[in-house]
Amino acid sequence: MSFSDTYETHVLNYLFTASAATRPTAWYVGLQTSSNTDTAPGSEVSGNGYVRKPVTLTVSASLATNMTTVEWSAATGNWGTVTSLAVYDSLTGGNQIAHSDLTAPKVVATGDVFRISSGLLDINLD
Repeated sequence: MSFSDTYETHVLNYLFTASAATRPTAWYVGLQTSSNTDTAPGSEVSGNGYVRKPVTLTVSASLATNMTTVEWSAATGNWGTVTSLAVYDSLTGGNQIAHSDLTAPKVVATGDVFRISSGLLDINLD
């Protein structure tokens, strides 16, 4: 996953200046139907039972990964083709922290459940 420009600036300010960076206290995964960039998230899924899902991360060395499965409720209508995801600092609105395209796009139709198994959401610094 890549960091958004906003959070790249937070990291650089934290490490190389005396400026304080406000740290998130909760993290949420959002699904998009178009690719993200460092400056803006893709088109986030909306409606049909969709909401961002909270995620708990653990950090080891230069890798943060999800500790538990992140699972959305069954779609109550078509969500479209999910092509990317992002981690946010808020349940709604807020700032995109990191983003990535999926290895393979996933069509989410009525009744489908989208899930990210434990250990498969990786955010790394290298």
